[in-house]
Amino acid sequence: MTQALRHDSMRARNLGVVLGEVRKSGPISRAALAEITGLTKTTVSKMVGDLIDSGMVTESGAVRDGERGRPGTAVELSGERVAALGLEINVDYLSACVVDLTLRVRTRCAQAVDNRTASPVETMSHLQELAQKAVDEAQAQGLFIAGTTIAVPGPVDGGLIHAAPNLGWHDVRVPDLLDLPAEVDNEANLAALGELWFGSAPEDFLHVSGEIGIGAGLVVGGALFRGARGLAGELGHVVVTPDGPACRCGGRGCLEQYAGQDALLRAAGLAGAPGGVPGGVPELLERLRAGEPRPLEACERAGQALGVALTSAVHLMDPGTIVLGGVFAPLFEWIAEPARRTMTARLSTMRHTVPELTVSRLGGDAATLGAAGRVIHRVIADPYLWRRFASR
Repeated sequence: MTQALRHDSMRARNLGVVLGEVRKSGPISRAALAEITGLTKTTVSKMVGDLIDSGMVTESGAVRDGERGRPGTAVELSGERVAALGLEINVDYLSACVVDLTLRVRTRCAQAVDNRTASPVETMSHLQELAQKAVDEAQAQGLFIAGTTIAVPGPVDGGLIHAAPNLGWHDVRVPDLLDLPAEVDNEANLAALGELWFGSAPEDFLHVSGEIGIGAGLVVGGALFRGARGLAGELGHVVVTPDGPACRCGGRGCLEQYAGQDALLRAAGLAGAPGGVPGGVPELLERLRAGEPRPLEACERAGQALGVALTSAVHLMDPGTIVLGGVFAPLFEWIAEPARRTMTARLSTMRHTVPELTVSRLGGDAATLGAAGRVIHRVIADPYLWRRFASR
């Protein structure tokens, strides 16, 4: 039996259609919105009025719909009211950013800290302080936080981190430790979404997030591929050498043991220096630019190991583009060529071309931006829910 839509359900759907079209096509007149959406001009006019009252859109200037008739008033997204908070927990830093409805970054802050030596409660306490700082700065700009997403370095199942080996966390329910409502997702997944929404990636690509751990996010047709349980993308634990060094995951010879940030620093003679402070990745870059042999050899080996792991990813998923992010972004000049060379040697028999390797425009900011962007996209998809939330 077909069940009729309730009036409020239909209104919520139509409101999302109108706001989505404003995001896609704006600035746009009300008359053009009515023509594109198939809604009546009266309905569109009322919904635009509601969206203006909610601070989601604004009207300014004039826009002409065609050759004839008077120009209409332009409707476009407003970045002056609705915003989202993105947070990231990584092994050696915490970060936060606030993004408005137009995807403009309004505030950003980060803190270098070794979270391997802290308990989940301690880490979340520090993250709470950073989040409050970002929220205070946003509110000073007149923004209202519509929601929060946290990026974490491990697979997430319903808000629960079963295991984050590089943090030493097991069975941690992150939202329960933060004094604000938040959703949680894997940092590599959110980094891929950040690259899609804020970077220059196409609608089909594999994003590789290089940190102390290495993750990957696959975007297909502009949507994230999560796998059966949302746990896809653990590229760092693809085995490069079966009898290689032990990994925190319990396996041996994983990619992280060759191309992860800690492994790179050890191989370059910079062991023990956290990547977020002087002596870590910044010093590695200085030595690479100076042409020092040991750092150059470390990046060569890391790039080769990355190429081996990416060869398996290409065979399984056939991405057209591979975006290297995180610490691989500043190291791209020294990592990409050995990775490309290895992939070419291993793939050339079966493939005429090797996927393009490109550098992330966002680097280490991708996951935090993706976290905030996810909230914004949900608000645009369901502005009716946001209006009810804001009214309370």
